[in-house]
Amino acid sequence: MNNAREVAVLFADVSDSTKLYESEGDRAAMEAIAVCVDQMQRHVESSGGRIVKTIGDEVMAVFPTADTAAAAAGDMQCAIDGLPPVGGTKLGIGVGFQWGPVIQSADDVFGDTVNLAARLTQQAGRGQIITSSETADRLGPIFGSFKRPLYAIHVKGKAEGVELCELIWREVDDVTMSSAHRAVAKPVPLVLRLKYNDREMVYRRHNEVITIGRDPACVFVVVNASTSRHHCTIERRRERFILADQSTNGTYVTAEGNAEIILKREELLLGKHGWITFGQPRAEAKDIVEYFCD
Repeated sequence: MNNAREVAVLFADVSDSTKLYESEGDRAAMEAIAVCVDQMQRHVESSGGRIVKTIGDEVMAVFPTADTAAAAAGDMQCAIDGLPPVGGTKLGIGVGFQWGPVIQSADDVFGDTVNLAARLTQQAGRGQIITSSETADRLGPIFGSFKRPLYAIHVKGKAEGVELCELIWREVDDVTMSSAHRAVAKPVPLVLRLKYNDREMVYRRHNEVITIGRDPACVFVVVNASTSRHHCTIERRRERFILADQSTNGTYVTAEGNAEIILKREELLLGKHGWITFGQPRAEAKDIVEYFCD
Protein backbone atom coordinates (compact mmCIF):
# COMPACT_ATOMS: atom_id res chain seq x y z
CA MET A 1 0.00 0.00 0.00
CA ASN A 2 1.30 3.48 -0.90
CA ASN A 3 1.36 6.28 1.67
CA ALA A 4 1.83 9.97 0.85
CA ARG A 5 3.77 12.23 3.24
CA GLU A 6 6.17 15.16 3.24
CA VAL A 7 9.88 14.69 3.94
CA ALA A 8 13.26 16.08 2.97
CA VAL A 9 14.93 13.76 0.43
CA LEU A 10 18.73 13.86 0.34
CA PHE A 11 21.27 12.32 -2.02
CA ALA A 12 25.03 12.36 -1.43
CA ASP A 13 27.67 10.79 -3.64
CA VAL A 14 31.43 10.53 -3.70
CA SER A 15 33.00 12.86 -6.26
CA ASP A 16 35.41 11.52 -8.90
CA SER A 17 35.01 7.90 -7.78
CA THR A 18 35.88 6.61 -11.27
CA LYS A 19 39.12 8.58 -11.19
CA LEU A 20 39.84 7.07 -7.77
CA TYR A 21 39.54 3.54 -9.17
CA GLU A 22 41.83 4.43 -12.06
CA SER A 23 44.50 6.10 -9.95
CA GLU A 24 44.51 3.92 -6.82
CA GLY A 25 43.23 0.54 -7.99
CA ASP A 26 40.04 -1.37 -7.22
CA ARG A 27 40.85 -2.50 -3.69
CA ALA A 28 42.02 0.87 -2.34
CA ALA A 29 39.16 2.70 -4.07
CA MET A 30 36.52 0.29 -2.74
CA GLU A 31 37.84 0.61 0.79
CA ALA A 32 37.97 4.43 0.59
CA ILE A 33 34.45 4.67 -0.79
CA ALA A 34 33.19 2.28 1.88
CA VAL A 35 34.62 4.61 4.54
CA CYS A 36 32.86 7.58 2.93
CA VAL A 37 29.53 5.76 2.72
CA ASP A 38 29.85 4.67 6.36
CA GLN A 39 30.49 8.28 7.44
CA MET A 40 27.49 9.50 5.43
CA GLN A 41 25.25 6.84 6.95
CA ARG A 42 26.40 7.69 10.48
CA HIS A 43 25.56 11.38 10.07
CA VAL A 44 22.19 10.64 8.48
CA GLU A 45 21.23 8.57 11.49
CA SER A 46 22.70 10.92 14.10
CA SER A 47 20.72 13.81 12.58
CA GLY A 48 17.42 11.95 12.80
CA GLY A 49 17.25 10.73 9.19
CA ARG A 50 16.72 7.31 7.68
CA ILE A 51 18.82 5.63 5.00
CA VAL A 52 16.57 4.60 2.12
CA LYS A 53 19.32 2.88 0.14
CA THR A 54 22.95 2.99 -0.90
CA ILE A 55 23.96 2.45 -4.51
CA GLY A 56 27.71 2.12 -5.01
CA ASP A 57 29.15 5.46 -3.91
CA GLU A 58 25.76 7.16 -3.38
CA VAL A 59 23.51 7.42 -0.32
CA MET A 60 19.80 8.25 -0.41
CA ALA A 61 18.09 9.31 2.80
CA VAL A 62 14.93 10.98 4.11
CA PHE A 63 14.53 13.41 7.01
CA PRO A 64 11.54 14.69 8.96
CA THR A 65 12.48 18.34 8.37
CA ALA A 66 14.57 20.45 6.00
CA ASP A 67 16.67 21.57 8.98
CA THR A 68 17.70 18.04 9.89
CA ALA A 69 18.64 17.33 6.26
CA ALA A 70 20.74 20.52 6.13
CA ALA A 71 22.48 19.66 9.39
CA ALA A 72 23.26 16.15 8.18
CA ALA A 73 24.59 17.50 4.88
CA GLY A 74 26.96 19.86 6.69
CA ASP A 75 28.15 17.18 9.09
CA MET A 76 28.75 14.76 6.20
CA GLN A 77 30.85 17.36 4.38
CA CYS A 78 32.87 18.03 7.53
CA ALA A 79 33.46 14.31 8.11
CA ILE A 80 34.54 13.53 4.55
CA ASP A 81 36.72 16.64 4.39
CA GLY A 82 38.54 15.39 7.48
CA LEU A 83 39.47 12.04 5.93
CA PRO A 84 43.08 11.57 4.81
CA PRO A 85 43.85 11.50 1.07
CA VAL A 86 43.90 8.12 -0.66
CA GLY A 87 47.19 8.08 -2.48
CA GLY A 88 47.21 11.41 -4.27
CA THR A 89 43.42 11.84 -4.21
CA LYS A 90 41.55 13.97 -1.69
CA LEU A 91 38.08 12.57 -1.05
CA GLY A 92 34.99 14.73 -1.43
CA ILE A 93 31.21 14.49 -1.83
CA GLY A 94 28.39 16.43 -3.46
CA VAL A 95 25.04 16.70 -1.64
CA GLY A 96 21.58 17.77 -2.79
CA PHE A 97 18.29 17.76 -0.91
CA GLN A 98 14.67 18.83 -1.45
CA TRP A 99 11.60 19.10 0.80
CA GLY A 100 8.20 17.98 -0.47
CA PRO A 101 5.61 15.22 -0.81
CA VAL A 102 6.67 11.66 -1.58
CA ILE A 103 4.92 8.35 -2.07
CA GLN A 104 6.24 5.67 0.22
CA SER A 105 6.09 2.03 -0.82
CA ALA A 106 7.62 -0.41 1.67
CA ASP A 107 10.94 1.23 2.63
CA ASP A 108 11.41 3.20 -0.60
CA VAL A 109 10.07 6.62 -1.64
CA PHE A 110 9.10 7.94 -5.07
CA GLY A 111 7.79 11.06 -6.77
CA ASP A 112 8.69 14.50 -8.05
CA THR A 113 10.48 15.48 -4.82
CA VAL A 114 12.81 12.49 -5.17
CA ASN A 115 13.50 13.28 -8.82
CA LEU A 116 14.25 16.92 -8.05
CA ALA A 117 16.56 16.00 -5.15
CA ALA A 118 18.51 13.73 -7.51
CA ARG A 119 18.74 16.55 -10.08
CA LEU A 120 20.00 18.96 -7.41
CA THR A 121 22.73 16.48 -6.52
CA GLN A 122 23.84 16.48 -10.17
CA GLN A 123 24.31 20.24 -9.79
CA ALA A 124 26.43 19.83 -6.65
CA GLY A 125 30.14 19.90 -7.26
CA ARG A 126 32.73 18.44 -4.94
CA GLY A 127 32.28 19.90 -1.45
CA GLN A 128 28.93 21.54 -2.27
CA ILE A 129 25.48 21.34 -0.68
CA ILE A 130 22.73 22.34 -3.10
CA THR A 131 19.01 22.77 -2.46
CA SER A 132 16.19 24.72 -4.07
CA SER A 133 15.38 28.24 -2.89
CA GLU A 134 11.93 26.90 -2.00
CA THR A 135 13.47 24.40 0.40
CA ALA A 136 16.03 26.94 1.64
CA ASP A 137 13.15 29.22 2.64
CA ARG A 138 11.93 26.48 5.00
CA LEU A 139 15.21 26.38 6.91
CA GLY A 140 15.32 27.83 10.42
CA PRO A 141 17.10 31.07 11.40
CA ILE A 142 20.31 29.24 12.33
CA PHE A 143 20.94 28.60 8.62
CA GLY A 144 20.18 32.15 7.51
CA SER A 145 23.80 33.29 7.21
CA PHE A 146 24.88 30.09 5.47
CA LYS A 147 22.61 30.40 2.40
CA ARG A 148 23.90 31.70 -0.93
CA PRO A 149 21.55 32.14 -3.92
CA LEU A 150 22.91 30.63 -7.13
CA TYR A 151 20.98 30.44 -10.42
CA ALA A 152 17.92 28.82 -11.95
CA ILE A 153 17.80 25.52 -13.83
CA HIS A 154 15.11 24.22 -16.14
CA VAL A 155 13.58 20.93 -15.05
CA LYS A 156 11.40 18.79 -17.30
CA GLY A 157 7.76 18.92 -16.30
CA LYS A 158 8.05 22.30 -14.57
CA ALA A 159 6.78 25.46 -16.25
CA GLU A 160 9.20 27.71 -14.39
CA GLY A 161 12.88 27.37 -13.58
CA VAL A 162 13.98 26.01 -10.21
CA GLU A 163 16.06 28.55 -8.29
CA LEU A 164 19.07 26.98 -6.59
CA CYS A 165 20.70 27.82 -3.29
CA GLU A 166 24.04 26.67 -1.87
CA LEU A 167 24.59 26.06 1.84
CA ILE A 168 28.08 27.12 2.88
CA TRP A 169 29.80 25.00 5.49
CA ARG A 170 33.42 26.30 5.43
CA GLU A 171 35.05 29.17 7.23
CA VAL A 172 36.73 31.88 5.15
CA ASP A 173 40.23 30.57 5.89
CA ASP A 174 39.13 27.11 4.72
CA VAL A 175 39.03 25.64 8.23
CA THR A 176 35.98 23.43 8.69
CA MET A 177 33.57 24.51 11.42
CA SER A 178 30.96 22.62 13.44
CA SER A 179 27.34 22.52 12.27
CA ALA A 180 26.41 25.06 14.94
CA HIS A 181 28.76 27.76 13.65
CA ARG A 182 29.83 28.07 10.01
CA ALA A 183 30.81 31.14 8.03
CA VAL A 184 30.67 32.09 4.36
CA ALA A 185 33.48 30.80 2.15
CA LYS A 186 35.87 33.14 0.37
CA PRO A 187 35.44 33.06 -3.42
CA VAL A 188 38.13 31.18 -5.29
CA PRO A 189 39.40 32.50 -8.65
CA LEU A 190 38.24 30.27 -11.48
CA VAL A 191 39.47 29.72 -15.02
CA LEU A 192 37.60 27.81 -17.73
CA ARG A 193 39.67 26.04 -20.36
CA LEU A 194 38.09 24.59 -23.51
CA LYS A 195 40.02 22.19 -25.77
CA TYR A 196 38.79 21.29 -29.26
CA ASN A 197 41.07 19.44 -31.68
CA ASP A 198 44.30 21.48 -31.67
CA ARG A 199 42.66 24.60 -30.19
CA GLU A 200 42.66 25.61 -26.53
CA MET A 201 40.97 28.73 -25.21
CA VAL A 202 41.00 30.17 -21.68
CA TYR A 203 38.22 32.27 -20.11
CA ARG A 204 38.30 33.96 -16.75
CA ARG A 205 36.21 37.17 -16.87
CA HIS A 206 33.01 37.34 -14.81
CA ASN A 207 30.94 39.07 -17.48
CA GLU A 208 32.00 36.91 -20.44
CA VAL A 209 29.36 34.74 -22.14
CA ILE A 210 30.89 32.06 -24.38
CA THR A 211 28.65 31.22 -27.33
CA ILE A 212 29.21 27.83 -29.00
CA GLY A 213 27.76 26.78 -32.36
CA ARG A 214 28.39 26.57 -36.08
CA ASP A 215 27.63 30.24 -36.72
CA PRO A 216 30.93 32.02 -37.51
CA ALA A 217 29.88 34.78 -35.10
CA CYS A 218 30.06 32.40 -32.13
CA VAL A 219 32.98 32.77 -29.74
CA PHE A 220 33.72 29.04 -30.06
CA VAL A 221 32.84 27.64 -33.49
CA VAL A 222 32.02 23.92 -33.88
CA VAL A 223 30.90 22.93 -37.37
CA ASN A 224 28.97 19.72 -38.01
CA ALA A 225 25.48 18.74 -39.14
CA SER A 226 24.12 18.09 -35.64
CA THR A 227 25.35 21.40 -34.17
CA SER A 228 22.88 24.30 -34.18
CA ARG A 229 23.94 27.75 -35.32
CA HIS A 230 23.72 28.94 -31.71
CA HIS A 231 23.97 25.63 -29.87
CA CYS A 232 24.77 26.54 -26.26
CA THR A 233 26.41 29.10 -24.01
CA ILE A 234 28.75 28.92 -21.04
CA GLU A 235 28.54 31.75 -18.56
CA ARG A 236 30.33 32.47 -15.30
CA ARG A 237 27.85 33.17 -12.51
CA ARG A 238 29.50 34.06 -9.25
CA GLU A 239 32.09 31.30 -8.74
CA ARG A 240 30.58 28.72 -11.11
CA PHE A 241 30.47 28.07 -14.86
CA ILE A 242 26.97 27.30 -16.17
CA LEU A 243 26.25 25.64 -19.53
CA ALA A 244 22.85 26.48 -21.09
CA ASP A 245 21.54 24.48 -24.05
CA GLN A 246 19.80 26.47 -26.81
CA SER A 247 19.87 23.84 -29.54
CA THR A 248 17.53 21.68 -31.59
CA ASN A 249 19.28 18.35 -30.94
CA GLY A 250 20.48 18.84 -27.37
CA THR A 251 23.86 19.17 -25.69
CA TYR A 252 25.51 16.08 -24.21
CA VAL A 253 27.73 16.55 -21.15
CA THR A 254 29.89 13.91 -19.51
CA ALA A 255 31.45 15.03 -16.23
CA GLU A 256 34.47 12.92 -15.31
CA GLY A 257 33.34 10.03 -13.12
CA ASN A 258 29.64 10.48 -13.95
CA ALA A 259 27.19 9.20 -16.54
CA GLU A 260 26.53 11.22 -19.68
CA ILE A 261 23.45 13.45 -19.58
CA ILE A 262 21.61 15.32 -22.32
CA LEU A 263 20.39 18.88 -21.88
CA LYS A 264 17.43 20.14 -23.89
CA ARG A 265 16.78 23.82 -23.19
CA GLU A 266 18.21 23.19 -19.73
CA GLU A 267 21.17 24.47 -17.69
CA LEU A 268 23.95 22.57 -15.95
CA LEU A 269 26.68 23.46 -13.48
CA LEU A 270 29.97 22.33 -15.00
CA GLY A 271 32.19 20.28 -12.73
CA LYS A 272 35.96 20.23 -12.60
CA HIS A 273 36.54 18.26 -15.80
CA GLY A 274 34.48 16.71 -18.55
CA TRP A 275 33.43 16.61 -22.20
CA ILE A 276 30.74 18.35 -24.26
CA THR A 277 29.26 17.08 -27.54
CA PHE A 278 26.63 18.61 -29.78
CA GLY A 279 23.50 16.78 -30.89
CA GLN A 280 25.19 13.39 -30.49
CA PRO A 281 26.37 11.22 -27.59
CA ARG A 282 30.09 11.33 -26.96
CA ALA A 283 30.53 7.74 -28.17
CA GLU A 284 29.21 8.71 -31.62
CA ALA A 285 30.56 12.25 -31.92
CA LYS A 286 33.60 13.35 -33.90
CA ASP A 287 33.53 16.89 -32.50
CA ILE A 288 34.23 16.82 -28.75
CA VAL A 289 35.04 19.80 -26.57
CA GLU A 290 36.93 18.98 -23.38
CA TYR A 291 36.49 21.41 -20.47
CA PHE A 292 38.47 22.12 -17.32
CA CYS A 293 37.29 24.40 -14.48
CA ASP A 294 40.49 25.20 -12.60
